[in-house]
Amino acid sequence: MKRNFISWILLLPAISVTMLIASCEKEAKPLSTASSNPAANKIEPGQGAANALLTVTGSGLGAITGIWFEKDSVEVNVNPNLNTDNAILFRIPADAVPGQQNILFKNSAGVEFKVPFTVLGLPAITTVSNYNFTAGAEITLTGKNLDDVTKVLISGAATELTVVSKTATSLVVKMPASTALSLFKLDITNAAGTITTTQEFVSIDNAYAVFLDGYGAGWDNGSWGPAEISSAFAKSGTRSFKATYGKGGWSADGFANWSPGMDNSAGYRYFSFWVKGADRDLTYYLTADKKAGGDYGNSDKSTPIVVPANVWTYYKLKIEDIGLWATGSPMQRLGWMIQGPNDGDAVLYFDDVIFIK
Repeated sequence: MKRNFISWILLLPAISVTMLIASCEKEAKPLSTASSNPAANKIEPGQGAANALLTVTGSGLGAITGIWFEKDSVEVNVNPNLNTDNAILFRIPADAVPGQQNILFKNSAGVEFKVPFTVLGLPAITTVSNYNFTAGAEITLTGKNLDDVTKVLISGAATELTVVSKTATSLVVKMPASTALSLFKLDITNAAGTITTTQEFVSIDNAYAVFLDGYGAGWDNGSWGPAEISSAFAKSGTRSFKATYGKGGWSADGFANWSPGMDNSAGYRYFSFWVKGADRDLTYYLTADKKAGGDYGNSDKSTPIVVPANVWTYYKLKIEDIGLWATGSPMQRLGWMIQGPNDGDAVLYFDDVIFIK
């Protein structure tokens, strides 16, 4: 009996080795085999956005070694554990290019096949025709993946904007009636999901106006050089404020509010304006009678404004950064100063000069 016990002990290593070999062989066995004639019958869902899980079903689908999306040859990370002779599971890569295209497959035998598919892309907004609006104004948003937009909302609110028209690269929306919100972003939804714009939009109805189509309440022309209301150009409405800076001079053009002036107690967060540049790029400096530099039109260069030639450019400056009431309140003069220009007259057009809460 003692001898039999020892015999069993001696046999254990051999049995363990045999079991280990059998176990390794079982683990090494491939989950599927390559076919010379794979057939993909269905892909579900038939469209999707980045990171969506896709399932391709059919026959002879085993041993897939490569998957990629046709546009820009974007590769998929293939997991053999999710591949059988009848199914392939994989996710849409983050950098897949939106649009209709084929998904290409290759198995270990070198056989390739393809399945048509539509990659959905989230909306993307790169430029806007205007940041400012009054009720009913139409604004054009330019970007990509916009032709399947289903909804546009004021971000964080239930107010829905009317979509007037849409293409793959543009979206025209009608802005809502006056709202308590003076500054907000938009939530834009399409088949791929919802994004929030980086661009912020301003309800002029809820802003403090220095100049819109004309002077705001209490404001007037406060320029040193020739300046006037002009209908030659306008960013919003039909008129803008035309300011001429004479060659070789030193001038400050802008606005004056002698009484009561503008007090610094209303909680405004931004000073904003559009300006159409002269025939060359120039740098101007924001000036005001209560800035730290002293009187309006002085040599204070703490707030430079680089104005590109011949185009409308939008500026939105934080009140805390520009010191309009650094030496007291109320402010009575506000404008843009240049020492020069030295190479010829320069004509600028200002529009939508406002303060935003």
